[in-house]
Amino acid sequence: MRVRRIALEIRFLRVVYCKIILAIIILQLWDTGKFIMDGGIKLGNIWGIPVRMHLSWMIIILLMTWSLAVGYFPDEYPAFKSPINWVLGFITSMFFAGSVLLHEMGHAYVALRNQVPVKGITLFIFGGVAEMEQEPKTPKAEFHIAIAGPLVSLVLALIFGGLWLIDRQFILLSAPSEWLGRINLTLAVFNMIPGFPLDGGRVLRSVVWNSTNDIKHAARVSSMAGQIIAFGFIGVGIFTILQGQSFSGIWLIFIGWFLQNAAASSFAQVGLRQILQNTRVWQVMSRDLPLIPADISLERLVNEKIILGGKRFFIIVDSNDNNYCGIVTIHEINTIQPDKWGEVTAGEIMISCSEVEEVTPEMSLMEVLQKMDDKNVAQVPVRGAGNTVIGLLSREQILRYVRTRAETSI
Repeated sequence: MRVRRIALEIRFLRVVYCKIILAIIILQLWDTGKFIMDGGIKLGNIWGIPVRMHLSWMIIILLMTWSLAVGYFPDEYPAFKSPINWVLGFITSMFFAGSVLLHEMGHAYVALRNQVPVKGITLFIFGGVAEMEQEPKTPKAEFHIAIAGPLVSLVLALIFGGLWLIDRQFILLSAPSEWLGRINLTLAVFNMIPGFPLDGGRVLRSVVWNSTNDIKHAARVSSMAGQIIAFGFIGVGIFTILQGQSFSGIWLIFIGWFLQNAAASSFAQVGLRQILQNTRVWQVMSRDLPLIPADISLERLVNEKIILGGKRFFIIVDSNDNNYCGIVTIHEINTIQPDKWGEVTAGEIMISCSEVEEVTPEMSLMEVLQKMDDKNVAQVPVRGAGNTVIGLLSREQILRYVRTRAETSI
């Protein structure tokens, strides 16, 4: 009986995710990609961390409710009537969503305790992700952050298993408790597979990092382990297709492909972070400054500097003492009607220096990129002594620098 239930569980998960994959492809072809990339629906904030639900997760809830209502509960509990199956299916799906959210909150909580900022938590097609703004600074922090999620899932499995033991005389309560207990145990075990990007891969990376004191080597090991596991999924998927189970095989190949890509990119990301962390702003910034006086009219600015000069970003200095006053971009200019450009000066619409992120020559490129990302800007002035500007740094310059480093293998 237990073996049949486990087999049913595996079949249920495969069918649901195959349908989800097809649905996502259809939705992307239906031009909903922009909504997906915009992060979906914001659910609120936890510990100051934005929590969002991806469009794909909404589809998961619907398909999971449907699959539980027409597949799992009727097979396991034939005494239930159809309306009860649908209610139980929806409630169970919502508790499952809550379980995944708690898993990611476990990561986020421990990350915050280790001074690692968390940009947001998103529920999406592969479960959930707690997006951290930077890598943990020590292998101990990496280990604790990685292990936190599976431990939360394990605790939830024990809680739901305990509820099942307590309420199994009341089938309406025990039915969802049993399923939630098993699915949380499955999440905990699956996530501990020792290959990046799974939590187990991060645990492996922390162990190797701690023993070798070399995060790059640790990233290489966890990446290789992740790719081996990914190719294993792909191999099993191909074998499954040859056995006549096309949907299950496609699902396994898709998961393998996703894991392989994520594992392969992890090593490159660590190398990139090291380059950005070890490079100072003064090494990359441009000293060709687009300076303009505060009293220049927008009409002159557009005609002489933007149309003819091809510039999009300007540093405003005081006409009398040449001190740094602020910045103006095309975005600010577009807030003024074109027929008013002759009457409005750059100084009147500028973003004052006090509102611009302060960037100094000795900052790392990693730190500046985080500031750019927070403010959603593409260029920042670099300040020197006093209230002077000595350089300009843009995302394009950073990208060009990284490409050059990669091409020359320095």
